[in-house]
Amino acid sequence: MLRQYELVERVRAYDPDADEALINRAYVFSMKAHGSQTRASGDPYFSHPIEVAGILTDLKLDDETIVTGILHDTIEDTVATTDEIEKKFGPSVARLVDGVTKLSKIEAQSENERAAENLRKFLLALSDDIRVLLVKLADRLHNMRTLHHIKSEEKRRRIARETMDIYAPLAERIGMYAIMSEMQTLAFRQLEPDAYASISRRLQQLHAEGGDIVSRIGLGLQLHLADNGLTAEVTGREKHPFSIWKKMAERHINFEQLSDVMAFRVIVDQPDDCYKALGLIHRRWPMVPGRFKDFISTPKRNGYRSLHTSVIHDSKMRIEIQIRTRAMHEQAERGLAAHWAYKEGKPAAEVKVPWIDDLVEILDHAASPEELLEHTRMAMYQDRIFAFTPKGELIQLPKGATPVDFAYAVHTDLGDKTVGAKVNGRVVPLRTLLENGDQVGILVSDAQQPQPSWLRFVATGKARSAIRRYVRHKERDETVELGRKIYQEIVERLPFPLPKEALPRAIRTLKLDSEDSLMTAVARKRIADEELMEALMPGSTGSDVAPRAPSQRQAISIKGLTPGVAFHLAPCCHPIPGDRIVGLRREDEEIEVHAIGCDLLATGIDADWLDLAWTDDSEGATARLRIVVRNVAGALGTMATTLGQQGANIVNLHLIHRDGSFHTFDADVEVHDLAHLHSIIAALRTVDAVATAERI
Repeated sequence: MLRQYELVERVRAYDPDADEALINRAYVFSMKAHGSQTRASGDPYFSHPIEVAGILTDLKLDDETIVTGILHDTIEDTVATTDEIEKKFGPSVARLVDGVTKLSKIEAQSENERAAENLRKFLLALSDDIRVLLVKLADRLHNMRTLHHIKSEEKRRRIARETMDIYAPLAERIGMYAIMSEMQTLAFRQLEPDAYASISRRLQQLHAEGGDIVSRIGLGLQLHLADNGLTAEVTGREKHPFSIWKKMAERHINFEQLSDVMAFRVIVDQPDDCYKALGLIHRRWPMVPGRFKDFISTPKRNGYRSLHTSVIHDSKMRIEIQIRTRAMHEQAERGLAAHWAYKEGKPAAEVKVPWIDDLVEILDHAASPEELLEHTRMAMYQDRIFAFTPKGELIQLPKGATPVDFAYAVHTDLGDKTVGAKVNGRVVPLRTLLENGDQVGILVSDAQQPQPSWLRFVATGKARSAIRRYVRHKERDETVELGRKIYQEIVERLPFPLPKEALPRAIRTLKLDSEDSLMTAVARKRIADEELMEALMPGSTGSDVAPRAPSQRQAISIKGLTPGVAFHLAPCCHPIPGDRIVGLRREDEEIEVHAIGCDLLATGIDADWLDLAWTDDSEGATARLRIVVRNVAGALGTMATTLGQQGANIVNLHLIHRDGSFHTFDADVEVHDLAHLHSIIAALRTVDAVATAERI
C-alpha cells in the first residue's frame, strides 16, 4: 500500500502545483473513516482507495481526482456524509465522490444484458465531468486485481462478467487501452479458466521453444531502422490470452493456426518518421494484404492515432506492428487522461476535448451490423436521463420525464396507483422533472386511479398510452352509466310499463348490436328521445306526423360519475354541489353541466336540456371567487390564510388588475358544496385586508 508521502510525491512528480495539503487531509480522513474495516483479502479496507488513487496517479490526473479516489468509498461504506465531504474538501470533490457513489449503488443490479446496457449509457451520460468515470474505472481495475481473494466463485464470475461487458468496453471507448487490456485479461481468467490456462501453457511452450523470440525480433526491427538512419524505440510482447482466444473464436481456428501472436510497437519522434518507418519495414518484410490501417491521417473518434500493419517476418511468423510518436503513444495508453487539465492551466471540470461532448461517436469502429446498431442506440444517450429505484434498478427515460413516467416504466400497476413520489428522499410534486442519477421512490394507494390531468405532463409513450387506455375505458363505462340513467328517465315518461321484450326489440329496430351500444347512443344523443320511445313503445309520442317526446319528469342524478369523463362542469359558471344544474346535450359530445343561473343559458343555445341533480355525497367541485384586496403588506397572505382556515384549497390564482389602492384577483378554490362556499365568502368579508369577495 502506498504511504502518504509516496502518494503525494507521485502527484507532484507530474504536477508540481498540486494541492499537497488537500491530498494529505484526504488520506488521513479516509484512513480514520474506514477504521478497522477489512477486505476479503484480510487487508485493511483503507488500502483499496489508496491503491485506486495510485492507479489515478499512473494516469497523471489532477489533485481533485486523486482526492476523489481516496474518498470514493467513504459516503457508501462509512458514516461520512456528502455535506461533510463538501465542508472539508470543497464542492467539486463532493460532487465527484457523490457521482462515484451513485454508480456503486446501481452497478450490482447490472447482471442481465438490458441492465448492463443501461448502466453503460448512464456512465456515458456523466460526460459533464468525466472524472467520475475515470475514478470508477480505477476502482474496478483494483477490484479485478484482488478478485481472487473472494471465496464465492459465483460472485467472482458475476464481477468478471460485469467488467467484461461494461467497464472494459468503456475503457476502450475513451481510448484507455492499457486499462482495457488488463481488465479483459483478469476477467477472462475468471470466466474461462480452462481456456486461459490452455492458452497460457501454449504461450509458455512457444517461449521455451523459441527462446526470447520477442526480444530478438524487436531488436532486429530496431537495428534495421537504425541502419537506415531512423532512431526508434521498439518494444514487443506476446498478445494477451483473451486477445488470442477472441481471435481463435472469431476465425474458428486453433492455437497452432493462429500466426500473429506477437505484437510490436515502434515509437519515433515525429509524425513523418512514422511513415518513413513504415516504408522501411515494408521494404524489408512483405506486408500481409488487407492488414494495413492508417489512424494518423484518419484518427479514431476517441483520438487514437497510429499506423497498424502486419508483415511476414524472417522466421516465417506473422507479426503485428504499430508505429506512432511518443505523443500518440501517450494518448493511446492513457486515452482521455492524456488531455488532462493541469497542463493547460484550466480547472479540470472545464476541460472539453471535442469528442468528450459526444462520447458514443467513438463507436465508429463497429465490427458488425449488430454492434453498429447498438452503437446507434447508445448515441441517443444525450436525450435520455437515468434514474434508479431505491433497490438500485436503473430506469432509462427521455429528458423531461416525471415520477409518473418513472412509475409506469417500472410497472403499469405501479403507475396506475401512484399518489406521490420521493426524489432523493424528498417528497416532490408528480410533475417534477427528473435528472440524471435521481433515486425515485413511488408512493401508492390501492384507491388511486390514473388521472386525466397526468396527460398534461407525462413524457413517455408507455405512460401516455396507459393513462389514455384507462380514460377510454372509464369514459366508456361512465357514458354507458349516464346513458342508462337517461334511459330510465325516458322510460318513466312512457304511458305504460314496458314488457321485457321491449328493450331487445328496440335494439334491433335501431340497428344496434348491444344494450351498452344503446346506452352510449342515448348519452351521446345519437338517438333522439322520441325515436327511442317509439322504438320501445310504438305510438307513445303522439302524432305520426310530428312525434314529440313528453317533457322530462324528474332530475337525473350524476351520482357515481366523474367530472371530465362522461360530463364536464362548464368553466363559465363553475357549478358546485348545492347549485341547481342543467346539462346541455349535443350529438357526440360530453354533457356540459351549467348552474341554472349561468348567463350562457339565456343566449339561445342549440342543445337539449337535461334536468340534473347532485347527490348528498357529491365530492365537491371548484368555485371561482373574485376577491378585491387592499394594497397593503401581507394582504394576499391574509387572504390565503383565511381560505385555508375555511378548508378551501386554492387551485388557481390570477391577478386581474391593479387599481391604485386595490388589487383584484380571481381565485379558483375547491369547496364541498354551496353552503361551504357561502361560509368561505362570509369569512373573507370579515377580513380587513379584503375589500369585497363574491362568487362569479
